[in-house]
Amino acid sequence: MDLFEYQGKQYFARFGVPVSPGGIATTPDEVVELAEGLGYPVVVKAQVQVGGRGKAGGIKLAGDAQQARAHAASILGMDIRGHVVRRVWVEHASDIEREYYASFTLDRGAKDHLAMVSAKGGVEIEQVAADDPDAIVRLHIDPYVGFSQAQADQLVAEAELDQQARPEAAQVLLSLYRCFTEGDADLVEVNPLVLTTDGRVHALDAKVTLDDNAAFRHPEWEEYAATTELDERERRARQAGLQYVGLDGFVGIIANGAGLAMSTCDVVNQVGGRPANFLDIGGGASAEVMAGALEVISSDTSVRSIFINIFGGITRGEDIANGIVTALARVDIKVPMVVRLDGTNADQGREILRTVESEMVISSPNMMDAARRAVELAGGEK
Repeated sequence: MDLFEYQGKQYFARFGVPVSPGGIATTPDEVVELAEGLGYPVVVKAQVQVGGRGKAGGIKLAGDAQQARAHAASILGMDIRGHVVRRVWVEHASDIEREYYASFTLDRGAKDHLAMVSAKGGVEIEQVAADDPDAIVRLHIDPYVGFSQAQADQLVAEAELDQQARPEAAQVLLSLYRCFTEGDADLVEVNPLVLTTDGRVHALDAKVTLDDNAAFRHPEWEEYAATTELDERERRARQAGLQYVGLDGFVGIIANGAGLAMSTCDVVNQVGGRPANFLDIGGGASAEVMAGALEVISSDTSVRSIFINIFGGITRGEDIANGIVTALARVDIKVPMVVRLDGTNADQGREILRTVESEMVISSPNMMDAARRAVELAGGEK
């Protein structure tokens, strides 16, 4: 579960991560009232669970009540990449000397926690990784041992944070790690972590993803769940019991298993396409589940082709194929679809799929070839 920025900051504060004072508002009058209490200048920030707020005009600096009211009126109701702004966070503006980056997440491959720190904050970390990968210092942390003061000091030194910022930044990292572990998060990220002109270090932004599997330990999370905004695709997927994440591409992805779904997204990118989603149907591929997945994918108007990538393990290939065939009879598919079926009894499954093959339904046994064909049928990048 992803939190809004204001919820992330409230979560940070519970674990001692310093954040800017502020409050949440849903009307221009509430924005002005908050701003008067905080003292000008203030920053009015759109609260949406998507990036690109600043570029879209969703973050504005106000020096007086007139500006605060005008910015609130322009931001509230704004559409930012398909997300309507219904609330804004108002905080006292910080005098910024430097901007850094810090995060903790799980490195599933290494089976360790992963800390990342960079002196180049304030921009997308993916861009930093592409332009100057050495600017990001990474440290794997054994979850059984934990994160120490010495490791925090090591990170801020190797990242070459300003000397005056290092002691406080190290303490922020220790608090941030507590938030990550004790707070049962999958990701905690601060971008930017700022050094102010008077020498203070605090989190100017907050990105927090909570581990849904730990919800039983956190009844207070129900408040967060009630504010979660789902687009139509995500709503349909949740109703169908599917693991779905909407992306901004044009090739719809259906796979069985989270690892295979992620690999499928990677392969589509590799051959020049962009995945429109991550969709994991789980271990099976029954007609009901497959029909639900196809309905979700088909509701996305940006999808120009569909790539179904299924590996049969316990579920046999012929059962998977029969599920796909039955689902196709239930769902009106308007874009071409490529099916890659492999694993247990894959040959029998492919024979069944041949009965429905056409210009709109294509079977390919090779994952890379299937991805390439799906991208071609979508017309490639436009």
